[in-house]
Amino acid sequence: MMNRFRSIVALAAVLFCSCLLFATAGPAGAEVRIRLPLPRLFLPLPPPLVLIPGTYVYVAPDVDADIVFYQGAWYRPHGGLWYIANGYNGPWQTLSVERVPRVLTGLPPNFRRVPPGHERMPYEHVNKNWKTWEHERHWDDHDKKKRKHAREDDRDRDRDRGRGRGRDRDRDNHRERD
Repeated sequence: MMNRFRSIVALAAVLFCSCLLFATAGPAGAEVRIRLPLPRLFLPLPPPLVLIPGTYVYVAPDVDADIVFYQGAWYRPHGGLWYIANGYNGPWQTLSVERVPRVLTGLPPNFRRVPPGHERMPYEHVNKNWKTWEHERHWDDHDKKKRKHAREDDRDRDRDRGRGRGRDRDRDNHRERD
């Protein structure tokens, strides 16, 4: 009787272990995702926005949460998920990965940093104009003009430096002759 009991326990153990091995050996697996609650966000006024270079995404850099405005909606990444809302204060709804615009998932890690020369724009201004700006590729042209002016400023500065040195050299040569 005792031998039969030991045999049943041994068989049960073998079956249990083989089930574990079979479950972990296959290509299918279980994913455990712990959902962190989205921290509450309340902004008494619409936040000023800054264009993220190379995109038509606008970030609210002065807000203590990652929050961006894109194509008329607000997006907020948190805990590996993305949330969407019609307003900057929510209500926030979870967005499936497939529905997150690719430009948002491709944002650089430092997207909240405001580059030099980028000014803060009132939300109302961005909300009113984003569609026209995107359709007309406004910021593409704007960035080209900024780069062109920067190159012209550099050339002017280099030219002025060259003239200054030349005048100093001419003055020094003139003094030596006197």
